[in-house]
Amino acid sequence: MDLEIQQRVKDLTEQYGAENIVVLLGTAEAESAGLSAETVTAGDPTYAGPLAGVSLGLRVYHILEHVIKEECDAAVYEEQCGMMEMVLDVEAISREVSSIREQFSQFKD
Repeated sequence: MDLEIQQRVKDLTEQYGAENIVVLLGTAEAESAGLSAETVTAGDPTYAGPLAGVSLGLRVYHILEHVIKEECDAAVYEEQCGMMEMVLDVEAISREVSSIREQFSQFKD
């Protein structure tokens, strides 16, 4: 997650409160999804950005997680995410983000 996005997430969380923020990821690999999820929950693990040492504990999901898919209009989801669902390792991405969410999010599913 780049430094500019980290700052935006931090600013929005300060403005609206962590209880009103949900981060939705769209990265293509489980490892990068996990790193981004950890950044918005426990803080930037690389200690390079505005969220270094800042534990926001936000809710975080990946667009390909089943719980998010269920909330979307089926036709829109298929049009926007259908191809990603076919070519990416959805299970690995879901496991990684879910694991980070369970470890660090202050809000439980």
